[in-house]
Amino acid sequence: MGAGLNKNNSAGVIPALCIVKWPVASNPTAIDFAPADRPAELSAPAIIQVRDVLHRYASRTALNGVSFDVRPAELFGLLGPNGSGKTTLFRILSTLMVPTSGTAIIAGLDAVREPGVLRRHIGVVFQSQSVDPKLTARENLWHQGHLYGLRGRELKKRIDEILTRAGLLDRANDRVETFSGGMQRRIELAKGLLHHPEVLLLDEPTTGLDPGARRDLWQYLGILRDQERVSVIVTTHLMEEAGRCDRLAILNEGNLVALGTPQSLTREIGGDVLLLEARDPQLLADHIRNKFHIDATVMSNQVRIEIENGHRFVPDVVEAFPGEIQSLSVSKPTLEDVFIHRTGHRFWDEDAERAAEEKGKNTKKSTKH
Repeated sequence: MGAGLNKNNSAGVIPALCIVKWPVASNPTAIDFAPADRPAELSAPAIIQVRDVLHRYASRTALNGVSFDVRPAELFGLLGPNGSGKTTLFRILSTLMVPTSGTAIIAGLDAVREPGVLRRHIGVVFQSQSVDPKLTARENLWHQGHLYGLRGRELKKRIDEILTRAGLLDRANDRVETFSGGMQRRIELAKGLLHHPEVLLLDEPTTGLDPGARRDLWQYLGILRDQERVSVIVTTHLMEEAGRCDRLAILNEGNLVALGTPQSLTREIGGDVLLLEARDPQLLADHIRNKFHIDATVMSNQVRIEIENGHRFVPDVVEAFPGEIQSLSVSKPTLEDVFIHRTGHRFWDEDAERAAEEKGKNTKKSTKH
């Protein structure tokens, strides 16, 4: 995998098994919607089973009883803002961290009890670069292959095959430092796929890439799913990328707040979303609730309303409160709206971001002491 882990170093990465049982309440807000366009995969056993995973850092709970399944040949997204717990979950799935309690079964193997064996079945591409820029593309893959016991003709054949898949065979003998950001990311993917893994784990793989390289990467992930039958898990904080996934697990402050296809999750809200700007948003929200008996919330100095046939409601609300509304917009629900609907705050909430940063600082201080 991209991190260069081998079967002999599991003792150095995974500490002795010590699981503390904490009481975890089930999460009734997470609803799984079956994708109608992939019926053949629904009856297949899950390739990944995450059950009641809880993890604590000192006094902070990073994951609070998270559970979900990933199906074979599925492109699955972990969506959440900073501090949501998606990076902690990624590290648990990639065998770099032991959860406080709960289980993660990948390809029939326990991530805690069988990390060394499991690493031969998964590929991992971390957010930070792991390729050596001074080596050629072929040399990077040659060293990676040795970590998995590949040698000689077998390894050469696999390197040529994976470089062809990545569209980089003609650059095989060029140093990676001469590659564009998108090409370097493809070499990272090639490293993670060299040993024919059943599952590929990607931690925010498009960080630092331009829009064209991001589009190419996601097209390649679709090819891996459809042609190679690889199950892919991607962590992201970008709504556009999350919308490309077959299904999503949306995390917030360590809790799984939504689970399903992007289309089904947005249909859950229904209707339209209105955003109204006013001199006094709170006063306008109170007036709307009192007159129309509908829910109106204030977020970032805007009044937000979820309503059927929003375009028909616009003339009524404007005429009812002349001079109070400065501007408005009407749109169909997005994944951002799903997040707001489930959590009560925006995806990028400055107050929540500051609170998460303070928690992180306090955790580091308590760890030092």
